[in-house]
Amino acid sequence: MARSSSRSADWGFPRWRGYGESGFEAVTVRLCDRHGCEEKGDCPAPKSPNSPERWYFCQVHAGEYNRGWNYFEGLTAEEAAERERAETQTADGYTESKHNSWAGPGDGSRSRDEMRALDLLGLEPDVEFAAVKLAWRKLAKDSHPDLRPGDAEAARRFREVQAAYDVLRVAEEMREWKPAV
Repeated sequence: MARSSSRSADWGFPRWRGYGESGFEAVTVRLCDRHGCEEKGDCPAPKSPNSPERWYFCQVHAGEYNRGWNYFEGLTAEEAAERERAETQTADGYTESKHNSWAGPGDGSRSRDEMRALDLLGLEPDVEFAAVKLAWRKLAKDSHPDLRPGDAEAARRFREVQAAYDVLRVAEEMREWKPAV
């Protein structure tokens, strides 16, 4: 039967603290800024739009405050529409331009070995793995040593195609294994 320990973490000799110290200091707790609330105020809320000053509410009062919050308070209808348009823009300007598509995937997601393997299989850099598998099967079938016995060039080509597929398969498994960021 296990006994619960009631000793402190610094028992024994030498004592690491003075005899008058307890080791348990008071923790400063900020109370909710709502009048009359005695809960812990750990949810900051801006006092006004674009202001660095904050209220600190408990979760209940922060929810109540957020329901009544008007982000566009103090702006004219035109200014509010302009701010909303500016903040809801899409990232279409950052997509890869079509005239640079010859340079590769652009996002740096493929290694140099993967790019060589795709080139050997005759595929584009942004191809899906299902297309890689189809191209590998076709090329492997065309140069398989069982279908072309005694042909050294076909055997070499088969080894190259197999190695290229292995590189791409391992890379795809690693992409599936890594959690997306």
